[in-house]
This record gives sequence, structure tokens and C-alpha cells, in this order.
Amino acid sequence: MIPACFSQPSTPSSSSTTQVPQNLVTCIYQTQLCNTPTHITLTWFRTLLSHSLTIYAPHTFSITIPLKPSSFSFFRTRPGSKSIYLTRPHKRSQKIKLFWDFSGALFSTPNSAEPHSCFYLAICCNGRVEFFLGDLVLILPMQLSTHQPGDQTLVSRREHLFGSTSYVSRGEFMGSKREIQIELCSGEMLRVKVDGEVCLVVKRLAWKFRGNEKIFIDGVEVEFYWDVLSWVVDSQNENGNGNGNGYGVFVFQVGDGGVLWPEMVGPEKKLMRKRLVGPTMAPSIITTSPSCSSVLQWAEESSDGGRSSCSSSTRSCGSSNGGFSLLLYAWRRD
Repeated sequence: MIPACFSQPSTPSSSSTTQVPQNLVTCIYQTQLCNTPTHITLTWFRTLLSHSLTIYAPHTFSITIPLKPSSFSFFRTRPGSKSIYLTRPHKRSQKIKLFWDFSGALFSTPNSAEPHSCFYLAICCNGRVEFFLGDLVLILPMQLSTHQPGDQTLVSRREHLFGSTSYVSRGEFMGSKREIQIELCSGEMLRVKVDGEVCLVVKRLAWKFRGNEKIFIDGVEVEFYWDVLSWVVDSQNENGNGNGNGYGVFVFQVGDGGVLWPEMVGPEKKLMRKRLVGPTMAPSIITTSPSCSSVLQWAEESSDGGRSSCSSSTRSCGSSNGGFSLLLYAWRRD
């Protein structure tokens, strides 16, 4: 029996539900691919009915892996692999092969898009593992399990959070798994917590809707930027034309490296286009660029002596020099 065929006419269409993400995370890793320095972008995307991972390497390949079987499928998610052949001018053809297993992946919360254990993703070039993510090293194919992956570094992470007054991000930050919580108190005060400890309190948000402060996490100095203009505009229109689509932008910048944020594509680009349309949004806010807030440009300019960030999908970037950027979009759902 197919439930969709027997639904009541008044029942909302499920297509609108599938477009609303529960969690969306994009990470950029600096690594080597076929002896060439590159940045690999992973986008984890989860809705009520779908769950996927998009892997992108600029000028090389792009692939989307479903992490949740179709509603009409009788089979569970299984390990998989895919071969990609690269043909470049005046260069010998090279073979890239991807291996993955998310069949038993565990997640920190039911809504998390990014697994934290019991999975693996390996990207190989000419039979050598050059990128590896996960903890199931021993179940790699026999010919690959003896190869150690090359150096890889997480240089940036961008996550979209959804809530009303509290937003929580659980992911890798400063070399370990951490919980970052942003609380909106009575619409007038902002509280930032890291692993349960209050690091910063910002009062009178109507006047301090943008700014930056230095905070310390485990003794390490972190530059923190915030922009909640959209929240302020939306709350001021609460009794009028407020559309409930306001969002706050928060940046945690560690180290001296330049900011590196991926271009918004796929589900992330659709999210920005869909949610940023309304009478209360300022013209400067309605854009699909990751630098859609002036505070992001501020973070870019101050992070590396005025050098602007570069997109991993448009041109290659230099070393991050140990720098790391965490960018959070906190969407209000009233």
C-alpha cells in the first residue's frame, strides 16, 4: 500500500516537508589528490525523508551518495564504491576510486546529518588512499587497508542550525569534538557556550546586532564575530509583516590562516534562495553568496591582513597556515 495514494486532500504535500532540512553541514579538507594539492568539500544534508552526502573536488569530480534508502526500497543502505577516470591534457589518465560504508553509522542526535562513528569514506588515486574519514579502517578492501592516507586538514566548517531560542552545533572544532550552543534570551541578549561553559554574553542586541570579540577556549584565543540584524529586523516586524525566516550569522576564527569558505551549491543554495525571500529582508541580505553578511567580509579581511577568502570551487587556494573557520547560520523557527 502506498500512503500517498490514500492521503486526504487537506493533508499538506510531503514535497514541502522534504525541502526543509533538519541539518546541513559543509566541511572543507585540505589534502593531496593524485599528487596535487586540493580542497575536498563534503556536504552532509538531512531532511525528514532523505539523507545524503555530496563530495566535491574542484575540476576533478562531484558525486552524491544517498545515506538513507528510498521510502520504497526494501533494502538497507549498503557499502559502495565508484570509479572515476580523469583525462587531462598532456597528462596520463588517472583513476580515482571512492569507497564508503555508512550502513551502521552512528549519529550524535537523530537529526544529525554528519555521522560521528562506525563509518568510513576513502578516496584513492591509482590504488593509494589519499583521503580517509571515519573509524572503520580495518574493513577497507584488503589491498587498501595497508596504505596510510596522506596528510589532510579540516580548514573550515559551515553548518545551518534550526530552532527558536537555542542552537546547538556538535562537531570537530580545534582538533576535538565539541558542543557549541548559542542562546537568544528574551530577544535582547545573546549567550555563547562551548562545552557548557559560557564564553560570551552580548546584551542589547538591538544596538549590538553586529560585532566581534576575542574569547578563549582551553586557553586558545578565538576571534568571534556575530551578525543578528536579520533576527532584529524580523522581531521588529513580529506584529506586522514578520515572516519568521530570520537568521543569525556566527563565525569562530582560529589561527592566522586566511578564511576559506565553500561556495553554496545544491541543497544549501536552494535553502538560501527559498528562506531569504520576504518583505522584511533587507536587499543586502538576499543573496546566495556565503559572504552574504557584512560581518563575514569583516572576518575575511581581518583574518589574513586583508586577503579575501577564496572559493574551493572556483580557484585553488594556498595553505591555511593552521587557521580554522567555523561558520554557523542559526535559522529562527517561531
